[in-house]
Amino acid sequence: MAASNSIFTISPSRNVARISLNHSVSPPLSLPLNRSSSVAFRPKPRSSSLVLCSTDESKITAEKEIPIELRYEAFPTVMDINQIREILPHRFPFLLVDRVIEYTPGVSAVAIKNVTINDNFFPGHFPERPIMPGVLMVEAMAQVGGIVMLQPEVGGSKSNFFFAGINKVRFRKPVIAGDTLVMRMTLVKMQKRFGIAKMEGKAYVGNTVVCEGEFLMAMGKEE
Repeated sequence: MAASNSIFTISPSRNVARISLNHSVSPPLSLPLNRSSSVAFRPKPRSSSLVLCSTDESKITAEKEIPIELRYEAFPTVMDINQIREILPHRFPFLLVDRVIEYTPGVSAVAIKNVTINDNFFPGHFPERPIMPGVLMVEAMAQVGGIVMLQPEVGGSKSNFFFAGINKVRFRKPVIAGDTLVMRMTLVKMQKRFGIAKMEGKAYVGNTVVCEGEFLMAMGKEE
């Protein structure tokens, strides 16, 4: 017996109900039937919904359990601003080093400059888009170099110390208000006879290099 308006047919001779679905669903399904009765049914379609589970939820929950003061690692303090002022002759508004976080006597230093919207150069550079001037980034790095060179291990003099030159300076990315500029200066070569020191410097914001170059420092002896 076949129903012309149905999407399936029943074949009584073989006691099999053959369900012929249209081409948009799964292939025909054959099921055995008793001789005394014929049963026709439509298979229940599978749900197409998906349940997405994110592991980020557990991470967020774990972070909420950590106190805010312990959640982010702070920069260490090897030299604070008062110790820096005892070494460098610079003063406001040109002292561009806030803290030394790593120091190897006569070899290298790592220091930070907290760039804030209250820095006096932002009203003019630029009013609509505050960007730290590249020349001041270079100056800040030179001051970190001065912290290395003005130590007793090197024999530098605060009264006779000069920024003598720069080479191969590149600015990789703008530094804006709110950034923390991390500067590393390393002594490469020292010519005590001429009082000339060559240093390499890199400045970072996060993991990104924003400025790099070679620096020449000129030193003299106290009279």
